[in-house]
Amino acid sequence: MKKILIFGNSGSGKSTLAKYLSLKEDLAHLDLDTIAWLPTNPPRRKQFTDSKNEIDRFINTHSRWVIEGCYTDLLELALDSVTDIIFMNLSIQDCIANAKQRPWEAHKYTSKEAQDANLAMLIEWISQYTKRNDTFSHLAHNSFFQNYSGVKHMIMSNSDSSKLFQ
Repeated sequence: MKKILIFGNSGSGKSTLAKYLSLKEDLAHLDLDTIAWLPTNPPRRKQFTDSKNEIDRFINTHSRWVIEGCYTDLLELALDSVTDIIFMNLSIQDCIANAKQRPWEAHKYTSKEAQDANLAMLIEWISQYTKRNDTFSHLAHNSFFQNYSGVKHMIMSNSDSSKLFQ
């Protein structure tokens, strides 16, 4: 039974790969963005225990799944259950290019225009990936990847992800 964690910078292709694997492998799909934030303006992180409860509920409800996100603190909650982890370790330039071409994410934004209104902020966020030291950073993701002793894959380009599960 496949139980996969996908993580990396914003714009790295986590959602695209998770959707692909969800369809190809018949996996339930959880985007951590949907459980990490309160519906406030500006957005605020949910209490950690609330997000943990939602992850536990998802894992206990589905025998086959893919979870994706940039939240190392939340990914760690599912680590004991996984069969594979995938680090989307694309260059910042590739992540920015992907973000500019991102289709509308209806589960996150009320319209494509609302999504695009946040593009400048997203590009700035992406560009800081290697400079931050928080749960969303390259430092945290790389450490998570290096410390995991099970089956793991690192994707370094958009073309690598399409080869991974063919």
